[in-house]
Amino acid sequence: MFWPCSAVVLMVAVLAPTVMAKETKPKTIQRETQAAYIQRMQQTSPDLTPATPGSLWTDNGRFANLSADYKARHVGDVITIVVAQGTSANNTAAVSTARTLSASSGITALAGKLKTTGVANLFSPNSTATLTGASQGTTTSALTDTLAGRVVAVLPSGVMVVEAERQLTMNNERQTILLRGLVRPGDVTPAGTVLSNQVGNLELELKGKGVLSDGVRPPNALVRGLLWLVGF
Repeated sequence: MFWPCSAVVLMVAVLAPTVMAKETKPKTIQRETQAAYIQRMQQTSPDLTPATPGSLWTDNGRFANLSADYKARHVGDVITIVVAQGTSANNTAAVSTARTLSASSGITALAGKLKTTGVANLFSPNSTATLTGASQGTTTSALTDTLAGRVVAVLPSGVMVVEAERQLTMNNERQTILLRGLVRPGDVTPAGTVLSNQVGNLELELKGKGVLSDGVRPPNALVRGLLWLVGF
């Protein structure tokens, strides 16, 4: 079966934007694209490079620091981020209360010769309440890794915007690590590495997809509603 040339051209014109949209879809960290992140960082970074009219010299040029170490400084340079993030929190509380109530009321005498037998004690309540409680909570999380990223932009102040990504697939489980932040050139070692606690505005995202993640991921709202109805 032969398709007319006009029909083939029409199909290519319709399908081409869809394929290109899938290939060029920007990656996001916390629902923010790289372009939006760089724009937000540029708005909060002042321009510390003074302008010199009539001069060809630039402080951020490649020949400005001939004696500097070989390390990431320009857009496209590779940088290694040593991730060593740890969080530990401990909370302990104790409470103890006690309350005692005792009351007595009655009739000791009546008018005339009426006897108070049987009505001497009308109301004698007694109550005791004691509460003793203790609570303790401990949270510990740690993430250690080494990622190789690249410099995606250099702000006017000289601070570099770095971004790193790594995807690992093992045993039907795919893990993706995304990292983004600001690095000062002085914090980069001569070996081209920087610690994660020296990265400003650090955004670190670790997400997985596979058999292990499906086992710990909470169900959707419909399944949660059904489990609530049946008593689970």
